[in-house]
Amino acid sequence: MRIAVFDSKRYDEASLNAANARYGHELVYFGDRLNRNTVPLAAGFDAVCPFVNDTLDASTLNALALLGVKHVALRCAGFNGVDLVAAKQLGITVTRVPAYSPEAVAEHLFALLLTLVRKTHRAYTRVRDGNFSLEGLEGFNLHGRTFGVIGAGKIGQAAMRIANGFGMRVLAFDRSPDTKHAGELGCTFVPLDQLLREADVISLHVPLFPETRHLINAESLSTMKRGAVIINTSRGGLIDSAALVDSLKSGQTGGVGLDVYEYEEGVFFEDLSGTALQDDTLARLMTFPNVVITSHQGYLTHEALTNIADTVFENLDAFAKGLPLANAVHA
Repeated sequence: MRIAVFDSKRYDEASLNAANARYGHELVYFGDRLNRNTVPLAAGFDAVCPFVNDTLDASTLNALALLGVKHVALRCAGFNGVDLVAAKQLGITVTRVPAYSPEAVAEHLFALLLTLVRKTHRAYTRVRDGNFSLEGLEGFNLHGRTFGVIGAGKIGQAAMRIANGFGMRVLAFDRSPDTKHAGELGCTFVPLDQLLREADVISLHVPLFPETRHLINAESLSTMKRGAVIINTSRGGLIDSAALVDSLKSGQTGGVGLDVYEYEEGVFFEDLSGTALQDDTLARLMTFPNVVITSHQGYLTHEALTNIADTVFENLDAFAKGLPLANAVHA
């Protein structure tokens, strides 16, 4: 098959090329995101391989269908950027990578969390400037604190196991709680409002759907324990960023670690160091000393990239051979 890989970076090419050595497909890489304006680049290809912030709305999918593209092989878990109804109507198959390395994302959330609660980002800057003072660097122990997980899927479960290792009390909320395995997960499933009230740390692990958009908003922020820390390594749209700024300003929210942001498209994954940041809300968030932002890198480990590439080609190979698609996404 001829496959157009969109929104690709060097690390994507390295992992995809390594996996493709077993399959022999023809890969062509484009740094552009896939959307209505870049669709012409897909001419002559059997399939496209977009990433998390590419936009495959009805218009884009219709244009892909006119070019003869039959398969959209997402190399991410999220599929909120794809109009699945339109894809079905056009006869385009959509597959994804539902689980690449839950531990990679879970470990990154704790990197963000420990940075915040021990203020190592501030200490690092001070020491490099020759300032070895400890004033203002007091943190708090994770041991004995309450860790709240919203969304108890594979990543949420990996986060719980790490939290247990720190000696934290673990609360979890999920629309379909697996209460039978709560003991081995070391958690207690509780209603969302109870989790928000009691957790010292709240970590988000749910997909972005209309019903979960702005799950963390002005109202929910106001019900949290004062000084609670929020970590989001899932989807940016889960948090109302404007409300988050207000909560940080008032001191209601004690700290925030973001690996995703609701308006990250066109910003995250790009080098904008030579330009002015156009997003005022993101710029405001970056001014808070108790906010740590990374550019959607939670998945970026060797193991995760390898797993992503392997699953992408398993999906492509199954599609080419007309075999059942374990990772197909349907409307």
